[in-house]
Amino acid sequence: MLGHDDYARHDALGLAALIRRGEVSASEVLEAALARADAVNPRVNAIVRRLDERARQAVRDGIGSGPFAGVPFLFKDLYTFEAGVPAGNGSRFWDGFTAPADFTYVARCREAGLVSFGRTATSEEGISISTEPVATGPTRNPWDLGRTAGGSSGGAAAAVAAGIVPMAHGSDGGGSIRIPAAQCGLFGLKPSRGRNPMGPFVGEGWAGLACSHVISRSVRDSAAMLDATSGPEVGDPYAAPAPARPFLDEVGADPGRLRVALHLQGLDGLLLDPENRRAVEAAGRLLEGLGHQVEEAMPEIDAAALNRAIMVIVAANSWNTVAMRSAELGREPDGTGYERASWEIARSGRSLTAPDYAAAVTAFHRAGRMFGQFFERFDVLVSTTMRRPPFALGTLRPDETGGDAFGRQCHAEMPVTHFFNMTGCPAMSVPLHWTGDGLPVGIHVGAGYGREDLLLRLAGQLEAERPWFDRRPQL
Repeated sequence: MLGHDDYARHDALGLAALIRRGEVSASEVLEAALARADAVNPRVNAIVRRLDERARQAVRDGIGSGPFAGVPFLFKDLYTFEAGVPAGNGSRFWDGFTAPADFTYVARCREAGLVSFGRTATSEEGISISTEPVATGPTRNPWDLGRTAGGSSGGAAAAVAAGIVPMAHGSDGGGSIRIPAAQCGLFGLKPSRGRNPMGPFVGEGWAGLACSHVISRSVRDSAAMLDATSGPEVGDPYAAPAPARPFLDEVGADPGRLRVALHLQGLDGLLLDPENRRAVEAAGRLLEGLGHQVEEAMPEIDAAALNRAIMVIVAANSWNTVAMRSAELGREPDGTGYERASWEIARSGRSLTAPDYAAAVTAFHRAGRMFGQFFERFDVLVSTTMRRPPFALGTLRPDETGGDAFGRQCHAEMPVTHFFNMTGCPAMSVPLHWTGDGLPVGIHVGAGYGREDLLLRLAGQLEAERPWFDRRPQL
């Protein structure tokens, strides 16, 4: 039997290599993941639905020859459907719903050989940056069980940090891969708009804000997953430019001398917590020591206008979802099963006009032009992912707070992440800093549209210089 210590010693590619060489079986690796979930999930509440027998049957049916053949995996329980599996989307409103078909992303993960055995917690409809919905309860940060694991992919990050899986699926419409990665001491990359497919039901999520990828312990796992899942599918409305070579080849490649823009406040102009400021200052010194050219700079954007625009897009799409689901249930939308904040945000979408929506999209595109010009002068933009270290559970209360107020509370914690969703540019959170109390603080690095290759080269360099893989919480 494969013990946890041996299991946790490897990333996903490492586990796949062991299986491929016959040193362990896929069944042994799966059972190690299930045993770890049994041991720690009651404390962290990362997995909200177990699919143990389905996973065991998948292994018996054959794992194929993909790059991750036989590696245990978890999908976030937010619209990334697995055929025949209930999907709760973090909300009581979705009780009784079963997915009719696989998402294209799910199918590509299976083709890569991943073995899904559960679904991870998310905030209701992915609205909150902390995963503690009424429907499934709070997900706890493995570094401090009284603090948030981030959101909305908090369950995914907690599962990886707790050693249940080496990487897990997440989605990101405003920071929901990078935020929990930062809060849980992990690597999280948000790909460029159109890099991964969103089909088969839609061509984009939240007007292009949303995308899928993974939260991982190693950079190379994230790169190899992007190789496995990226590329357009038939009928996509747009796609990111094809990479010059596999993303995995970028990890370990020399990034060259990069022009680094460092910003010691949020893109909204507000100050960072002193701990987070120290973290980005230390990152600047590290980058200088690695030979990069570092100076303070950031793009000029109208953060207040963009925050209003993103709420228009989220509200309009939320109401559309409410209306469709209510029609399936044969009733009028009345807020039943919803937390207060997400219901009020959705309801506000009903009164928006077509010009409101068009103006919001135009604001995103204008910001994208500004970012494009900025990244002609600089290669990367560096800050911290969050404004402060992981905060206590219960700090945000979407079940009690009105929609507008809740939106402002979330934006106050988010100095940079959502602006990269609005512009479609790739960005990553890198675990380079810990507080004196042992809490992780993620460093946020963004690049120009389509430049995941550059980010992965830099991430590989940072990982080699300041390794984090063996730094794990004690549970």
